[in-house]
Amino acid sequence: MDVSVIIVNWNSQAYVRQCLTSLFTHCRSQKLEVVVVDGASFDGCDEMLAREFPSVRFVQSPVNVGFARANNLGARHAIGRHLLLLNPDTEFIEDSLSILVARLESLPGAVAVGCRLLNRDRTLQKSCVQSFPTVLNQMLDSEFLRRRFPRSRLWGMAALERTEPTEVEVLSGACILVRRECFERIGGFTERYFMYGEDLDLCFKLRKAGGRVYHVPDTSLMHFGGGSTAQAASNFSTVMMRDSVYKFIRFNRSLPSALAYRFSMTVTALVRLALMAPLMLFGRRIVRHGSGSWRKWGAILRWSVGFSPGRPAAAPAAPAVLAPTRPN
Repeated sequence: MDVSVIIVNWNSQAYVRQCLTSLFTHCRSQKLEVVVVDGASFDGCDEMLAREFPSVRFVQSPVNVGFARANNLGARHAIGRHLLLLNPDTEFIEDSLSILVARLESLPGAVAVGCRLLNRDRTLQKSCVQSFPTVLNQMLDSEFLRRRFPRSRLWGMAALERTEPTEVEVLSGACILVRRECFERIGGFTERYFMYGEDLDLCFKLRKAGGRVYHVPDTSLMHFGGGSTAQAASNFSTVMMRDSVYKFIRFNRSLPSALAYRFSMTVTALVRLALMAPLMLFGRRIVRHGSGSWRKWGAILRWSVGFSPGRPAAAPAAPAVLAPTRPN
Protein backbone atom coordinates (compact mmCIF):
# COMPACT_ATOMS: atom_id res chain seq x y z
CA MET A 1 0.00 0.00 0.00
CA ASP A 2 1.46 3.37 -1.05
CA VAL A 3 -0.53 5.74 1.15
CA SER A 4 -2.85 5.46 4.14
CA VAL A 5 -5.17 8.46 4.39
CA ILE A 6 -6.16 9.18 8.00
CA ILE A 7 -9.15 11.42 8.69
CA VAL A 8 -10.44 12.32 12.15
CA ASN A 9 -14.17 12.99 12.25
CA TRP A 10 -16.07 14.96 14.85
CA ASN A 11 -19.61 15.87 13.74
CA SER A 12 -18.26 16.37 10.22
CA GLN A 13 -20.13 13.69 8.27
CA ALA A 14 -20.98 16.01 5.36
CA TYR A 15 -17.36 17.16 5.12
CA VAL A 16 -16.09 13.57 5.24
CA ARG A 17 -18.41 12.60 2.39
CA GLN A 18 -17.27 15.56 0.28
CA CYS A 19 -13.60 14.94 1.06
CA LEU A 20 -13.74 11.24 0.18
CA THR A 21 -15.71 11.88 -3.01
CA SER A 22 -13.02 14.28 -4.21
CA LEU A 23 -10.22 11.96 -3.08
CA PHE A 24 -11.51 8.94 -4.99
CA THR A 25 -12.38 11.10 -8.00
CA HIS A 26 -8.98 12.75 -8.43
CA CYS A 27 -6.43 10.49 -6.77
CA ARG A 28 -6.58 7.20 -8.65
CA SER A 29 -2.92 6.71 -9.49
CA GLN A 30 -1.86 5.67 -5.97
CA LYS A 31 -2.61 2.44 -4.13
CA LEU A 32 -4.26 3.81 -1.03
CA GLU A 33 -6.41 2.98 1.94
CA VAL A 34 -8.54 5.32 3.98
CA VAL A 35 -8.99 5.15 7.75
CA VAL A 36 -11.64 7.35 9.36
CA VAL A 37 -11.56 7.72 13.14
CA ASP A 38 -14.64 9.10 14.87
CA GLY A 39 -13.94 11.02 18.07
CA ALA A 40 -17.08 9.92 19.91
CA SER A 41 -19.39 12.19 17.93
CA PHE A 42 -21.60 9.26 16.84
CA ASP A 43 -22.95 11.39 14.00
CA GLY A 44 -23.84 8.52 11.68
CA CYS A 45 -20.56 8.70 9.81
CA ASP A 46 -20.10 4.94 10.15
CA GLU A 47 -23.42 4.23 8.44
CA MET A 48 -22.66 6.73 5.66
CA LEU A 49 -19.26 5.14 5.03
CA ALA A 50 -20.67 1.61 4.99
CA ARG A 51 -23.30 2.70 2.49
CA GLU A 52 -21.27 4.98 0.19
CA PHE A 53 -17.59 4.09 0.76
CA PRO A 54 -17.49 0.43 1.84
CA SER A 55 -13.71 0.17 1.27
CA VAL A 56 -13.01 2.78 3.96
CA ARG A 57 -11.95 1.44 7.35
CA PHE A 58 -13.93 3.02 10.20
CA VAL A 59 -12.57 3.21 13.74
CA GLN A 60 -14.92 4.28 16.52
CA SER A 61 -13.42 5.87 19.61
CA PRO A 62 -15.86 5.50 22.54
CA VAL A 63 -14.64 8.78 24.07
CA ASN A 64 -13.44 12.10 22.71
CA VAL A 65 -9.69 11.50 22.96
CA GLY A 66 -8.63 14.60 21.04
CA PHE A 67 -7.10 15.15 17.63
CA ALA A 68 -3.58 13.87 18.38
CA ARG A 69 -4.62 10.58 19.99
CA ALA A 70 -7.27 9.99 17.33
CA ASN A 71 -4.68 10.34 14.55
CA ASN A 72 -2.31 8.00 16.37
CA LEU A 73 -5.17 5.52 16.71
CA GLY A 74 -5.79 5.74 12.98
CA ALA A 75 -2.09 5.26 12.23
CA ARG A 76 -2.07 2.03 14.23
CA HIS A 77 -4.81 0.67 11.95
CA ALA A 78 -3.00 1.78 8.76
CA ILE A 79 -0.59 -0.23 6.62
CA GLY A 80 0.63 2.29 4.01
CA ARG A 81 4.26 3.29 3.46
CA HIS A 82 3.25 6.92 3.85
CA LEU A 83 0.54 8.55 5.96
CA LEU A 84 -1.62 11.39 4.66
CA LEU A 85 -2.92 13.24 7.71
CA LEU A 86 -5.98 14.96 6.29
CA ASN A 87 -8.69 17.17 7.76
CA PRO A 88 -12.24 16.24 6.74
CA ASP A 89 -13.01 19.80 5.61
CA THR A 90 -10.67 19.51 2.63
CA GLU A 91 -11.44 18.86 -1.02
CA PHE A 92 -9.17 17.63 -3.81
CA ILE A 93 -9.37 19.56 -7.06
CA GLU A 94 -6.61 17.57 -8.81
CA ASP A 95 -4.38 14.56 -8.17
CA SER A 96 -2.46 16.28 -5.40
CA LEU A 97 -1.62 12.98 -3.74
CA SER A 98 0.58 11.76 -6.62
CA ILE A 99 2.47 15.06 -6.66
CA LEU A 100 3.02 15.00 -2.90
CA VAL A 101 4.19 11.37 -2.97
CA ALA A 102 6.62 12.12 -5.79
CA ARG A 103 8.03 15.10 -3.92
CA LEU A 104 8.29 13.21 -0.64
CA GLU A 105 10.29 10.48 -2.33
CA SER A 106 12.56 12.77 -4.35
CA LEU A 107 13.35 15.86 -2.25
CA PRO A 108 16.61 15.65 -0.27
CA GLY A 109 16.02 14.36 3.24
CA ALA A 110 12.25 14.91 3.02
CA VAL A 111 10.19 13.30 5.79
CA ALA A 112 7.01 15.37 5.38
CA VAL A 113 5.46 17.56 2.69
CA GLY A 114 2.40 19.76 2.42
CA CYS A 115 0.71 21.64 -0.41
CA ARG A 116 -0.96 25.00 -0.96
CA LEU A 117 -4.30 25.36 0.84
CA LEU A 118 -7.05 27.44 -0.75
CA ASN A 119 -10.11 29.17 0.68
CA ARG A 120 -13.56 28.75 -0.83
CA ASP A 121 -12.88 31.64 -3.21
CA ARG A 122 -9.60 30.01 -4.31
CA THR A 123 -7.44 32.58 -2.52
CA LEU A 124 -4.37 31.26 -0.74
CA GLN A 125 -4.49 30.48 2.98
CA LYS A 126 -1.40 32.10 4.46
CA SER A 127 -1.48 29.55 7.29
CA CYS A 128 -0.18 26.84 4.90
CA VAL A 129 3.22 27.34 6.50
CA GLN A 130 4.58 29.18 9.50
CA SER A 131 7.54 29.54 11.81
CA PHE A 132 7.77 27.83 15.16
CA PRO A 133 6.14 30.09 17.78
CA THR A 134 8.32 32.36 19.86
CA VAL A 135 7.45 35.07 22.36
CA LEU A 136 8.34 37.72 19.78
CA ASN A 137 6.45 36.44 16.77
CA GLN A 138 3.36 35.71 18.88
CA MET A 139 3.34 39.22 20.37
CA LEU A 140 3.70 40.81 16.93
CA ASP A 141 1.31 38.45 15.19
CA SER A 142 -1.27 40.52 13.29
CA GLU A 143 -2.65 40.62 9.77
CA PHE A 144 -1.36 44.18 9.34
CA LEU A 145 2.26 43.24 10.08
CA ARG A 146 2.04 40.05 8.04
CA ARG A 147 0.84 42.00 5.01
CA ARG A 148 3.39 44.76 5.56
CA PHE A 149 6.34 42.37 6.01
CA PRO A 150 5.30 39.09 4.34
CA ARG A 151 8.88 37.88 3.87
CA SER A 152 9.92 38.33 7.48
CA ARG A 153 11.41 35.25 9.12
CA LEU A 154 9.06 35.91 12.02
CA TRP A 155 6.15 34.44 10.07
CA GLY A 156 7.91 31.85 7.88
CA MET A 157 5.66 32.70 4.93
CA ALA A 158 8.37 33.46 2.35
CA ALA A 159 7.98 29.95 0.95
CA LEU A 160 4.50 30.87 -0.30
CA GLU A 161 6.02 33.22 -2.87
CA ARG A 162 8.31 30.58 -4.37
CA THR A 163 7.50 28.30 -7.26
CA GLU A 164 9.77 25.44 -6.20
CA PRO A 165 9.50 23.20 -3.11
CA THR A 166 10.98 24.98 -0.12
CA GLU A 167 12.02 23.73 3.28
CA VAL A 168 9.87 25.21 6.04
CA GLU A 169 9.52 24.90 9.79
CA VAL A 170 5.81 24.12 10.14
CA LEU A 171 3.14 22.78 7.77
CA SER A 172 -0.58 23.18 8.37
CA GLY A 173 -2.06 20.08 9.94
CA ALA A 174 -4.93 20.20 7.43
CA CYS A 175 -2.81 18.18 5.00
CA ILE A 176 0.55 16.58 5.79
CA LEU A 177 2.05 13.62 3.95
CA VAL A 178 4.65 11.98 6.19
CA ARG A 179 6.85 8.92 5.89
CA ARG A 180 5.32 6.27 8.09
CA GLU A 181 8.66 5.04 9.45
CA CYS A 182 9.58 8.57 10.52
CA PHE A 183 6.16 9.16 12.08
CA GLU A 184 6.54 5.99 14.12
CA ARG A 185 10.17 6.69 15.03
CA ILE A 186 9.25 9.97 16.74
CA GLY A 187 6.24 8.44 18.47
CA GLY A 188 3.58 10.02 16.26
CA PHE A 189 1.63 12.99 17.53
CA THR A 190 2.34 14.13 21.07
CA GLU A 191 -0.88 13.32 22.92
CA ARG A 192 -0.60 16.06 25.53
CA TYR A 193 -2.29 18.33 22.96
CA PHE A 194 -6.07 17.91 22.91
CA MET A 195 -6.63 20.20 19.93
CA TYR A 196 -4.34 22.64 18.10
CA GLY A 197 -0.56 22.68 18.28
CA GLU A 198 -0.17 19.08 17.13
CA ASP A 199 1.22 20.12 13.75
CA LEU A 200 3.72 22.47 15.38
CA ASP A 201 4.95 19.71 17.65
CA LEU A 202 4.99 17.05 14.92
CA CYS A 203 7.10 19.18 12.57
CA PHE A 204 9.40 20.13 15.43
CA LYS A 205 10.02 16.48 16.31
CA LEU A 206 10.56 15.49 12.67
CA ARG A 207 13.14 18.25 12.18
CA LYS A 208 14.79 17.52 15.54
CA ALA A 209 15.22 13.91 14.40
CA GLY A 210 17.13 15.15 11.36
CA GLY A 211 14.33 15.21 8.79
CA ARG A 212 13.38 18.00 6.43
CA VAL A 213 9.88 19.40 6.00
CA TYR A 214 8.86 20.93 2.67
CA HIS A 215 6.10 23.14 1.31
CA VAL A 216 5.17 21.98 -2.21
CA PRO A 217 3.59 24.74 -4.35
CA ASP A 218 3.07 22.39 -7.32
CA THR A 219 -0.45 21.50 -6.23
CA SER A 220 -3.36 22.89 -4.21
CA LEU A 221 -6.13 21.62 -1.97
CA MET A 222 -9.33 23.34 -0.86
CA HIS A 223 -9.63 23.82 2.90
CA PHE A 224 -12.95 25.00 4.33
CA GLY A 225 -11.70 26.02 7.78
CA GLY A 226 -14.28 27.71 9.99
CA GLY A 227 -17.25 26.01 8.41
CA SER A 228 -19.19 25.15 11.59
CA THR A 229 -17.81 27.38 14.28
CA ALA A 230 -20.26 28.80 16.78
CA GLN A 231 -19.22 31.85 18.81
CA ALA A 232 -18.82 29.88 22.04
CA ALA A 233 -16.73 27.23 20.34
CA SER A 234 -14.77 29.98 18.57
CA ASN A 235 -13.79 31.64 21.86
CA PHE A 236 -12.95 28.25 23.31
CA SER A 237 -10.79 27.35 20.31
CA THR A 238 -9.07 30.76 20.43
CA VAL A 239 -8.01 30.08 24.00
CA MET A 240 -7.07 26.48 23.21
CA MET A 241 -4.75 27.72 20.46
CA ARG A 242 -2.89 29.95 22.94
CA ASP A 243 -2.78 27.15 25.46
CA SER A 244 -1.30 24.81 22.84
CA VAL A 245 1.38 27.37 21.95
CA TYR A 246 2.16 27.65 25.67
CA LYS A 247 2.55 23.88 25.89
CA PHE A 248 4.73 23.81 22.78
CA ILE A 249 7.10 26.46 24.17
CA ARG A 250 7.03 24.87 27.64
CA PHE A 251 7.98 21.37 26.48
CA ASN A 252 10.21 22.22 23.50
CA ARG A 253 11.90 25.38 24.77
CA SER A 254 11.80 26.10 28.52
CA LEU A 255 9.46 27.00 31.36
CA PRO A 256 10.78 30.61 31.56
CA SER A 257 10.08 31.06 27.85
CA ALA A 258 6.57 29.67 28.27
CA LEU A 259 5.88 32.00 31.20
CA ALA A 260 7.23 34.91 29.16
CA TYR A 261 4.83 33.96 26.37
CA ARG A 262 1.90 33.88 28.77
CA PHE A 263 2.85 37.28 30.17
CA SER A 264 3.19 38.66 26.65
CA MET A 265 -0.37 37.53 25.91
CA THR A 266 -1.55 39.40 29.02
CA VAL A 267 0.12 42.58 27.80
CA THR A 268 -1.11 42.12 24.23
CA ALA A 269 -4.69 41.49 25.36
CA LEU A 270 -4.68 44.54 27.67
CA VAL A 271 -3.33 46.77 24.89
CA ARG A 272 -5.88 45.55 22.34
CA LEU A 273 -8.78 45.86 24.76
CA ALA A 274 -7.63 49.36 25.73
CA LEU A 275 -7.52 50.39 22.06
CA MET A 276 -10.92 48.87 21.36
CA ALA A 277 -12.68 50.33 24.40
CA PRO A 278 -13.15 53.88 22.98
CA LEU A 279 -14.33 52.49 19.64
CA MET A 280 -17.00 50.42 21.36
CA LEU A 281 -18.63 53.69 22.48
CA PHE A 282 -19.28 54.92 18.93
CA GLY A 283 -22.44 53.69 17.28
CA ARG A 284 -24.19 50.36 17.05
CA ARG A 285 -22.44 49.40 13.82
CA ILE A 286 -18.99 49.59 15.39
CA VAL A 287 -20.22 47.79 18.50
CA ARG A 288 -21.61 44.95 16.39
CA HIS A 289 -18.40 44.74 14.37
CA GLY A 290 -16.07 44.88 17.34
CA SER A 291 -17.94 42.76 19.87
CA GLY A 292 -16.43 39.52 18.57
CA SER A 293 -12.88 40.85 18.91
CA TRP A 294 -13.70 42.24 22.35
CA ARG A 295 -14.92 38.83 23.55
CA LYS A 296 -11.98 37.08 21.90
CA TRP A 297 -9.31 39.20 23.58
CA GLY A 298 -11.24 39.16 26.83
CA ALA A 299 -11.11 35.35 26.74
CA ILE A 300 -7.38 35.45 25.99
CA LEU A 301 -6.80 37.84 28.89
CA ARG A 302 -8.67 35.59 31.30
CA TRP A 303 -6.63 32.59 30.12
CA SER A 304 -3.33 34.46 30.38
CA VAL A 305 -3.90 35.28 34.05
CA GLY A 306 -4.85 31.73 34.92
CA PHE A 307 -8.59 31.42 34.36
CA SER A 308 -8.80 28.38 32.10
CA PRO A 309 -12.16 28.02 30.34
CA GLY A 310 -14.24 24.95 30.97
CA ARG A 311 -14.51 22.68 27.97
CA PRO A 312 -17.84 23.08 26.13
CA ALA A 313 -20.34 20.28 26.56
CA ALA A 314 -19.40 19.07 23.08
CA ALA A 315 -15.77 20.01 22.73
CA PRO A 316 -14.41 19.32 19.25
CA ALA A 317 -11.89 16.53 18.88
CA ALA A 318 -10.06 18.32 16.12
CA PRO A 319 -9.69 21.75 14.58
CA ALA A 320 -11.04 20.36 11.36
CA VAL A 321 -13.94 22.76 10.96
CA LEU A 322 -12.92 25.45 13.37
CA ALA A 323 -9.98 27.56 12.30
CA PRO A 324 -6.39 27.42 11.10
CA THR A 325 -3.91 26.39 13.74
CA ARG A 326 -2.02 29.66 13.72
CA PRO A 327 -3.25 32.01 16.48
CA ASN A 328 -4.60 35.33 15.20
